[in-house]
Amino acid sequence: MSLLERITVDPDVVHGRPVVRGTRMRVADVLSLLAAGADEAEILEDYPYLAEEDIKACLTYAAAQADHAVVNAS
Repeated sequence: MSLLERITVDPDVVHGRPVVRGTRMRVADVLSLLAAGADEAEILEDYPYLAEEDIKACLTYAAAQADHAVVNAS
């Protein structure tokens, strides 16, 4: 399974926001925890239903979203 397969989007789960597969943990929540200084071990301890690969999947997803083409309409 690739890392991005761990991220799902379902309109019936947290209003269609990207989540870690099989949970209601939003990608944005994991990223916010990391940005606030939490390390992987801390996140995994606080959210035992997550795996190390889930955190990496959130980072991979965020990187893919940030790397989009810019179209200049001039």
